[in-house]
Amino acid sequence: MTSRARVLAMLDGQGVDRLPLMPITMMFAADRLGVPYGRYARDFRLLVAAQLRVAEEFGFDYVSGISDPAREAADLGATVAYFDNQPPAIDETHALLEDPMALARLRIPDPCRPGRMYDRVQAMELFRQRVGGQLLIEGWVEGPCAYAADFRGINTIMLDFYDDPAFVRDLMSFNVALALRFARAQVEAGADLIGVGDAAASLVGAEIYEQFVWPYEKQLVDGLHAMGTRVRLHICGNTRTILGGMGRLGCDMVDLDSLSPLDDARAQMGPRQVLLGNINPVAVLRNGTPETVRAAIAQCHQQAGARYIVGAGCEIPRDTPVENVRALREYCGSPIQYGGGH
Repeated sequence: MTSRARVLAMLDGQGVDRLPLMPITMMFAADRLGVPYGRYARDFRLLVAAQLRVAEEFGFDYVSGISDPAREAADLGATVAYFDNQPPAIDETHALLEDPMALARLRIPDPCRPGRMYDRVQAMELFRQRVGGQLLIEGWVEGPCAYAADFRGINTIMLDFYDDPAFVRDLMSFNVALALRFARAQVEAGADLIGVGDAAASLVGAEIYEQFVWPYEKQLVDGLHAMGTRVRLHICGNTRTILGGMGRLGCDMVDLDSLSPLDDARAQMGPRQVLLGNINPVAVLRNGTPETVRAAIAQCHQQAGARYIVGAGCEIPRDTPVENVRALREYCGSPIQYGGGH
């Protein structure tokens, strides 16, 4: 069974020879290749090489174009700071939509014209040439709430939910259209699955999530499915109050951060939802031992049940001991013994 077939079989509820392994690696991957992260995030050839390196070294079942949340914002004209060995960062003090009226003048860039979005599209093309049909290829877009925070500033958008709900809805609609256009370009280039990162959604609370965020996440998920791709939802942080809504989105896979217990997610999302996670990336994965990592993953597996993919609660930290990352693969490689429960 190829890695790609293994992941797709898990998503389809079919039998697998072992648990799939899909942890997020960005700075860890760049460091394993020996390149500064600033170059990794801005040169698709280095990103692809680093992803292939960690996939081979640690037995990951996929490669990903995830790198930073500033690609779309940069191509829209946002002020972005670039660093030698850290991720690019959006300058919220000069927010793209500091003036809400500027939204009417924004136009969605063509993801296949030169820019940071195209750099990710090129990564999908190169992945397809190198490992198409073998490893699962993951594209990435930001979610509607994350875009809103990127374009408006996190503190400002939180006030907008109360002060200007009509503007928020207009912005969310724009964000969905932007994500779908960017995703389509990645799918056409070779992506098998699109990851959706919507970290800001963990900060809004259940009421605002249901009213302002969930409807647009749902539009995005449905639009991705309509173009024939799979969806991985990744919301960093404490999502305990919105787990039910996340489950109703219909994503093929939902990542859980370490602050959101997998057994809570299973209870609220039902037996068919594929879950990924959720050991603490720092306290357990970076600071632990291979034995404590394997024990933590075993506990996650038991809580999640059979429809489970191995990974950490968020990105593997760049200074994580390699033996702890190998412990993830060692757990996947052992016979799948958990067959009951959920």
